[in-house]
Amino acid sequence: MSLLITVMLSAAPAKTAAPAPLSRADARKKQAAAASVETHRGELVSLSDQVWGFAETALKETRSAALLADYAAKQGFKVERGTSGMPTAFVASYGEGAPVIAVLGEYDALPGLSQKAQPERAPLVAGAPGHGCGHNLFGVASLGAATAIKELIAAGRLKGTVRFYGTPAEESVGGKAYMARDGVFKDVDVALAWHPADRNRADMQGGQAIVDMMVEFHGKAAHAAADPWNGRSAVDAVELFTHAVNMMREHVKPTVRMHYVITAGGDVPNVVPELGRVWIWAREFNRAELDSIIERLRAAVQGAALATGTQGSLRIQAGDLEILINETGERLLDANLRLFGPIRYTPEEEAFAKALQTNAGVEPRGLETAVVPLENQVQEGGSTDVGDVSWVVPTLHVSVVTAPRGVPWHSWSVVAASGMSIGHKGLVLAAQTLAATMVDLFDDPAARAAVKAEFAKKTKGYTYKPYIPDGPPPLPKAE
Repeated sequence: MSLLITVMLSAAPAKTAAPAPLSRADARKKQAAAASVETHRGELVSLSDQVWGFAETALKETRSAALLADYAAKQGFKVERGTSGMPTAFVASYGEGAPVIAVLGEYDALPGLSQKAQPERAPLVAGAPGHGCGHNLFGVASLGAATAIKELIAAGRLKGTVRFYGTPAEESVGGKAYMARDGVFKDVDVALAWHPADRNRADMQGGQAIVDMMVEFHGKAAHAAADPWNGRSAVDAVELFTHAVNMMREHVKPTVRMHYVITAGGDVPNVVPELGRVWIWAREFNRAELDSIIERLRAAVQGAALATGTQGSLRIQAGDLEILINETGERLLDANLRLFGPIRYTPEEEAFAKALQTNAGVEPRGLETAVVPLENQVQEGGSTDVGDVSWVVPTLHVSVVTAPRGVPWHSWSVVAASGMSIGHKGLVLAAQTLAATMVDLFDDPAARAAVKAEFAKKTKGYTYKPYIPDGPPPLPKAE
């Protein structure tokens, strides 16, 4: 359900909490964690490139999940596969007892974005998937951070349990939501995640809650010329419903997003269509606001059905909550991002980035290296199932540059950058930032307690309820 980047929606500054004391974790342990990532750099880049080449879509990430799970097992993690009924989900653990610090990883690709690692459009396989959201980097960097912490635990320098959660289908049904619903994170003290991006920042804005709905209309078939009066067109209902959606756009907040495709609209013109189907997503930064949009869409379905003499229904298929920001934890991420950044790029990498920007029709300004200040961030469109995790356990989120500013996300441009050294350098910085922040959380009980206290305050009286329907995840049919 897509990342935390894309279109700027608000210029209001982020609201930050009173400054929390910086962690008193041992800086030498952070340097050791960063050195571990550097030691494993070649392996991590190789893993990322293999996942980039597999380019497997949601709940079909068989080779990608197996590659990462096997690597974790080789590093000494205990690996449990098939989490929450998803064959491509797994949990890798090392250590024992508290605290339990987790890091999340993704590895699903997007349909139709196959691309070579070059700045001109050139699919590897026409029509095949590609990593247009950089998830080949996401899962690997997070596992690299977990491995660095595992080595510190094994050496007796940290105490507790580190976990890597391999989470499939972020771009579709939201695997993390099923894991959160099933209590997979119930004993975790703090979770961390990152995302490939075009700017470096500890994220102080939480993205949009999203709901995935299927709208269907059932009518009555008839001959479109001989006796159309005996028919009731489901496509008429589809047209009225989508017209109502587009009329709504003037009367919702500017932060609302509604986007749809018509997936069934008749077969031939001389038969009155008896089935019409619209697949629609709606987003808003606040779940309560989004719930009101859902009810308005339900009313539009019923209105279209009444007007056309058909039967209409709206079914929620999936959805993610907005990320609950933990400002105390974001300060830790921000400090560590600055500790190990900025990334230094070669002239060849800058030229690659500028060529991508030129081909995308944006200013060829190259790659961003600065860290966006905590107090100078804006709300941006996009959603992620990390949001569901953030409502059941304190969750810290950071973004790291893996593609040039301004190129379209979920596009071949991001696939190209994710498969070469620009993406690789972002992977390393993300892994080091996550690992150092995990050292903070293991090594400094006060810092960990402050993160948990903020979470407890913000969720007081709240009961987690996901958008996903009851029952198991909708696994793809065997091919």
